[in-house]
Amino acid sequence: MPDASGTPLIETPAAATRAPGRPRWVSPLLRRILLVNALPLVLLVAALLYLDQYQNGLLEAEVTTLREQARIYAGALGETAVRDQDPDNPKLVAELARPLLRRLTEPTPSAQARLYAPDGTLVADSRVREGTGGSVTTEPLPPAADRGWLLGAVGWIYDWILALLPHQASTPVVQFGPNGAGIDWQPDVKEELRMNSSNQSREMPPYIRRTEDNRLLVTVAEPVQRARHTVGIILLTREAREVDDSLFAVRMSILALFGLALGLTVIMSWYLSRTIARPILQLAGVAEEMREGGGRRAAPSPRLLARGDEIGELAHALAESATALWARMDAIERFAADVAHEIKNPLSSIRSAIETLRRIEDPNQRRRLLSIIGDDVMRLDRLISDISDASRVDAELSRIATEQVDMAPILSTLAEIQDATRRDGDPHLDVEAPETGLVVRGVEDRLVQVLRNLIANASSFSPREGHITLRARETGGVVEVGVEDEGPGIPEAKLEHVFDRFYSERPSGERFGQHSGLGLSISRQIVEALKGRISAENRRDESGHIVGARFVVRLPKA
Repeated sequence: MPDASGTPLIETPAAATRAPGRPRWVSPLLRRILLVNALPLVLLVAALLYLDQYQNGLLEAEVTTLREQARIYAGALGETAVRDQDPDNPKLVAELARPLLRRLTEPTPSAQARLYAPDGTLVADSRVREGTGGSVTTEPLPPAADRGWLLGAVGWIYDWILALLPHQASTPVVQFGPNGAGIDWQPDVKEELRMNSSNQSREMPPYIRRTEDNRLLVTVAEPVQRARHTVGIILLTREAREVDDSLFAVRMSILALFGLALGLTVIMSWYLSRTIARPILQLAGVAEEMREGGGRRAAPSPRLLARGDEIGELAHALAESATALWARMDAIERFAADVAHEIKNPLSSIRSAIETLRRIEDPNQRRRLLSIIGDDVMRLDRLISDISDASRVDAELSRIATEQVDMAPILSTLAEIQDATRRDGDPHLDVEAPETGLVVRGVEDRLVQVLRNLIANASSFSPREGHITLRARETGGVVEVGVEDEGPGIPEAKLEHVFDRFYSERPSGERFGQHSGLGLSISRQIVEALKGRISAENRRDESGHIVGARFVVRLPKA
């Protein structure tokens, strides 16, 4: 806001101003609220979608079940479909193995069993049926469950997230793309038999794969033995639909909860934006309007002032700051007008004296005019000094940290100084106060200035050889210091006006211009800056007659 000369009182960096035309709903605070609220949710969902352990547990259970089933099949075949005429070289009998293998797999429609001889020749297949006339038909596995685009979308999202995370499956997984083997793929039987014969204690590893039509197939291999001789190997393959169904249900539940939580997060973020970000932007707009010269009409809305939270406190603080700023500006304006008026009077007197001096030849009159000019110059010098002191008080008290000050030693020291500098006829200064314990928070130099102003004011109104009394006490958490004189008192209508700037109610006989009228005003300024109060009153005797004036300073006890 510029002063009278057009110079800004407060310079605002260009970078600190809000860009014009920026939409208020695009709030950086709103974006941060959304990010802070949504980030933990996204991390939680990513962790929940990272279902390797759950998936591996399901697959391990599926492999264990399928392996036990394959071992039952292998045991039944080893006992029933083997010809052991030569104990050292038992052999599988295809005619016995095929019907038995079909009977074993009938309770499991989604399973397919294949029996191989030690040389890798296919002996029996549970899906192959021999019809009349020697015809052979192969029954396919039941079709894959069709969940449409939803399964594909959920699987794609899961696979994409999983690809970004480090993972290592505990069960070997063999995956085939569109160009790989399909549902009829089988492991190398000869290699499986060789590994089994080289290490009898080692289980053959399971094979888990997903086909082109999105089937999850599990294959286990178990040797068929008779009298500790391996006569073949059975490969049992089953579609692990339960695993896919469980994972699909879990993923859908997670995504549904994520969608619900995300919606709640957006709603809560929008609510926080409405209740926090937008009010702050409104307060920023009010501050900007004040800065741009919006006048006294720029103030927080009553709705913001009525809030009982921190935003309401901020709105009240801004409104109070604006009120204090306007009050300070009004005070500065009045101060400037008062200063101009007070300075104009001696200047007018000096100008008149100089103009008259040019036309007068009488030496006595010239000396008298020069004396008037000298008095006015001294008056100007005193006035300017007091004005400078008054203008520095607020700034100085706002910068200097207050400290604990004991008023009792200050009163004693002032009394000693008054006695040491007292001339004949000057009033006596008496102190009635405890030696210690009158501790307040303030600035010692400024407190001394207040007391010296009050003592000087009392001295100018006291009669010859009169008495000025300094009374100090503690009452109700307040340190009270009174300065009493024996003068004519103060007119009742002027008890408050004596603290106005440039107010002068001087005793008769005192030379004009000896006081600027700022002493009591500066004293009130200092006391109020220290959270205290200063007041004036008249002292009366028992009959009600005025016997002097009393100025009382009250400061909070430290």
